[in-house]
Amino acid sequence: MSKWQQYERVFSHFDENGDGRISPSELQQCVRKMGGELSAMDAETTIKFLELDEDGSVRLEDFVKFVEGGEEEEREKDLKEAFKMYEMEERCCITPKSLKRMLSRLGESKTIDECRIMISHFDLNGDGVLNFDEFKVMML
Repeated sequence: MSKWQQYERVFSHFDENGDGRISPSELQQCVRKMGGELSAMDAETTIKFLELDEDGSVRLEDFVKFVEGGEEEEREKDLKEAFKMYEMEERCCITPKSLKRMLSRLGESKTIDECRIMISHFDLNGDGVLNFDEFKVMML
């Protein structure tokens, strides 16, 4: 699967209605599916930050530019540190068990099955765990 196809696949998880755009409400819905919460105001602020044409939504091109652009080195370093926090099993991936453990430390109680579902939303290669590249795409 090419990098562009991976981006399209992740983008489609956010673009619930398939119109080629991520709206603030779709962003909220996706965050909710992953077990998080995002206020309407925060969702709108995030969309405004990511969009390039100021139409109130994020297109695939905006999404890809954000994922690939920016201060790459600093962001990469921060993401690697965050990934290591969730990894915990020294397997270079986030497993449902390691995700459950980290969420528990953060005060979020989830079952292993719930963690499997959360991981499946961004598991691009279908192996049941998140590698660093999948984690990076997930973290936008």
